[in-house]
Formats: sequence, structure tokens, C-alpha cells
Amino acid sequence: MIRLKPVDALIVGFGWAGALLALELSEAGISVLALERGPFRDTVDFPPTTAPDELRYAVRHDLVVPPAIQTLTFRNRVNETALPIRRWGSFLPAWGAGGGGVHWNGQVWRFRPSDFELARRARARYGDRFLAPDLMLTDFGVSYEELEPFYDRFEYLAGVSGKAGNLQGKIVAGGNPFEGRRAREYPNPPLAMPYGPTLFAEAARKLGYPPFPRPAANLSRPYTNPLGVTLGPCTYCGFCERFGCANAAKASPQTTILPVLRERSNFWLRTDVTVLEIVHDRKAREVKGVIYADGRGERYFQPAGIVLLAAYTFENVRLLLLSGIGAPYDPQTSRGVVGRNYTYQTTSAVTLGFAEKRMNPFIGAGALGMVVDDWNGDHYDHRPLGFLGGAYLAAMATNGRPILNHPTPPGTPRWGAEWKRAVAHAYLRTFRLLASGSSLPHRGAFLDLDPTYRDRWGRPLLRMTFDFHPNDLKMSAFVTAKLAEIGRAMDPAWISVSPRRGPYSVVPYQSTHNVGGAIMGTDPGASVVNPYLQCWEAHNLFVVGGSAFPHNPAYNPTGTIAALALRTGEAIRRRYLARPGPLV
Repeated sequence: MIRLKPVDALIVGFGWAGALLALELSEAGISVLALERGPFRDTVDFPPTTAPDELRYAVRHDLVVPPAIQTLTFRNRVNETALPIRRWGSFLPAWGAGGGGVHWNGQVWRFRPSDFELARRARARYGDRFLAPDLMLTDFGVSYEELEPFYDRFEYLAGVSGKAGNLQGKIVAGGNPFEGRRAREYPNPPLAMPYGPTLFAEAARKLGYPPFPRPAANLSRPYTNPLGVTLGPCTYCGFCERFGCANAAKASPQTTILPVLRERSNFWLRTDVTVLEIVHDRKAREVKGVIYADGRGERYFQPAGIVLLAAYTFENVRLLLLSGIGAPYDPQTSRGVVGRNYTYQTTSAVTLGFAEKRMNPFIGAGALGMVVDDWNGDHYDHRPLGFLGGAYLAAMATNGRPILNHPTPPGTPRWGAEWKRAVAHAYLRTFRLLASGSSLPHRGAFLDLDPTYRDRWGRPLLRMTFDFHPNDLKMSAFVTAKLAEIGRAMDPAWISVSPRRGPYSVVPYQSTHNVGGAIMGTDPGASVVNPYLQCWEAHNLFVVGGSAFPHNPAYNPTGTIAALALRTGEAIRRRYLARPGPLV
């Protein structure tokens, strides 16, 4: 094993979280090295002169880690034998510099104030008897008010297009009236709305629900961010999710942060390397660095003063388990912390078919759409409904790409001439509505190391045990019915309503919003990291990303991951570097 020269800060993973941490820490003048398991990518990898390749990116998943290189095993329950996932379906873990920030669709949400205090508020409002006994509700340990400046900073770095609904405590028409108080307006106005979302908004207003444009990292106009990096306007090409942006019109680490980092002599990015283990000195309660391997199989020990795990949820949790940092969660006793509170996203859909109205589904942007938020969070009474949580209801103006999108009315044969005629007629006349719902932690949902299957380095694969909780299925049935109500008000010729049903399957795509397993909190006995994402067992180890979420609210996680990363980076720069030790 080759021992390398020490660095001040080592970041594992270079997606949004890793890039934001690198930006903050390199600003402090310390040496910063980022390690990324996939290849280097830049905006030149997606030239605007080349037609988007749906087969390469959307079907064959070129920007997703090949399962032969890294995968996990899955089972629904503890009495089942987990088997390896050999083709990604339900979710798509990123691979390469920029991480999921390259191929994401660009939704930038802020969690509601109540989302950060779900456990406390639920018990105060409904009582312990209302909660299912196997739910494991835990609060974030940080408030919306504490995170608001960091949400704001990320939105301006990314050039988010949107409309404020709560500006300095005043409810603003056209925005989300249920959102938390924000200090200022979005940096860019909303994207232009095509026909489908416009019809959805009109129907919602008729029913008394206030629609608003979904906040998008797809830019509505040319924009220069506070770092001096310029992005272009969205061209509504429809190739966002699962694709890199050819026009530098979608915020990613490459289009917002990397141009600045590349000019800093104290920052280095090393790609195509696999971090195998975190070196942990248990007696000193600190980490010494990591062991990683390059593409030739050569192993290196990289010493570091601070180690920051900023990989995807699965790899953050797996590295902790492989390195023996933190007590593994035991579902039989509910003790242990690493791997507990794994949650997902409970999505459902309503599909509308029209007789003559043409939706033009090939025109869109990743986060383009209109939203209704009346059945999200905890601002409505759940007592008579029998569940906690909710969903935002959205009209999607994306994913109309022709290889994967061939809708047909109910009752259409699945092949043959009649199927072909139905696809040809329905393609332009079909529109899909989405409910993106919360996922609450329960005793039987967790991550651990598989006892049987190993990777090419001989390390156990991560094992996922997960199924939808009855709470979340009840929630899905309720919000999908509300979504269908709006859909019927759009006057379709036919409608197909698809609430989420169990059991959970890893085959059909649902969302890449896998969170938990290394959760944050104020109790070392129930969390892996403190509210600054600092590991309780090692003061110089920080675990940043969706793995820190104690539960998954309905909103997409990227905005909150970014805000937490910026808060952690600032705390290290302003406090930890001057006086290393626990931040709380």
C-alpha cells in the first residue's frame, strides 16, 4: 500500500454535497482533495451540436454506476433472502464527477418548517396512540430558520427559477402559500408553462387549490451566479432527467462551482478511484484518512485532518459499516444507529387522455410544471385520515421522450396493430400527473451488510430491507384521489388512477430519493451525526448527504442536502478549523 502526502480535508464523493463542501473549505485556504468513484465529466461531454441520445442515457443508463461495478442486495422483509440488483430500475445511483447533479431533473425544494420537527409536532398534535407502534420518528435537530440562509445561498448559486410564496412573512400571490418564510425572491422568474401544466393550474383554481410553478434549476433566462459563473437559458428540449445539459442551462456542479474550484491551487479532484475503508482510531475517537484503490487495483492510504463522506446515501452508510464506525442497527431490538431510518419516496400517478387536445410531451424541462401543495406536510388535520405525511401534486412537463413514453388508453392490447394505432394517437394527447409523497421510517426498513454477496474487492455488498409502510400506502390512496379530482376537472376523455400499492419493487422506476441510514439528531443513541453532520464517534468525520435525513418529506431532497452541506462547511471553516472538536 502506498502512503500519500496528507491533506487537510478529504471529501469522498463529488456530487452536489461534495462540490459545495469543497467550495466552502477551499475558501478557507486549507488543502482539499475530493475522491470520486466514477469518471471525470464536464459540460463538453454533452455538446449542443449532438442530438440527445435517449438510448444511451435514458435506457442504458450511461450516467449511472454499472451494477457490475457497484450494486446492493434487496429484500422486502427480514425473513426473506436478499438478492443482488443486476439492473437498475427503481432508482439510479449516479457515477462520475458531478454525481446526480449531472442527470437530475432540477427540482429545488425547501422542506417545510414542520418537516424538521415531525416527531415532536405529531406527538403534540395527535398523541402517541395515533402513531403506529413500529414507526421510528426522529427530528432533524436543526430548524428551518437555521437552514434558511443556506437554502437561499444554494438557490442563488444554482440560479433557481421560481416564485416566492412567503416573502419575509408575507404571503405572495402566485407562489406556494404553505412554504416557510424566505428572505428574498428567487434569483430567476419561473419557466414558461406549456399547455398541460396550464390546464392543470386552471383546474386547480376552479377547485379552490392555489397552483404555483415548481422551483427549477433549469434557468428561465441567462444568469451569472455569485461566483461569476454564467449559465444559459433553458431551450425546453425535454432531455433533462437522466441527461447532461448541452446548453449549460441546468445547474450542476460543473455549470456552477467546478469552474471556480479548478482555478484554486489548494483543490484537487481525483476520479476513477474506489474508497475501500475509513481508517478509524477508536481510542482517539478520530479518523486518520481513507484507503482507496485506483483503476489498476493499486491501493493507497490517504491521510487527512478531516474526512467528509459526501457520497450517495448507500455508499455513505456502507463505508461506515465497513469501517466499524457506529453501532449497526438491529431490527430485532431497534438498537444501533448505522443503517436505521432508511426511507424512500412514495410516488403515484394519474394519467389523462384527451380526445383532441395536444400536449406536445416532447417539449419540456426537468423541473417544469405546476404544483398544488394543499395536501402536503402537516398543515391539514390527519386525525380523521389515519396517517401522517402527504404529497405535493404536480403536472409534469417532461419525460415525453419517445422510446420510453408510449401511453395508451386503458384496455388497449399490449402488442400488435391495435397497440401501434393507440400509441400513435395517444402520444400527443396524453398527460401525466404526479403525486410525490413522504416516506416515514419504520422498524423493518433499514440498511446493513449482506452476509453472502461481495464486490470485486471482497467487501460485503450493502443490503436494503424495505417495504412500504401501511401509513404511506394510506397516504398515497388519499393524495392520489385528490390528484384525480384535479385531473377530472381538466376534462379528459379517459383517466387512469394509480395509487402506490405494495409490495415495494426495485424493478419500475419511482425516484432516486433514497435517504437515511446515517441520520442526524441530538441523541447519540439514536443518530449517527449531530446537527452539523459531525459523527458522534469521531469528531473529524462528517457524513453529508441524504443519508442524514431521519425521514423523507414529500419534496425532492437536493435543496436540503445542499443547505445542510453549506451549513456544515461554514461550521468547519469558521469554528472547527480554529478549535477542532465537537461542534455541539
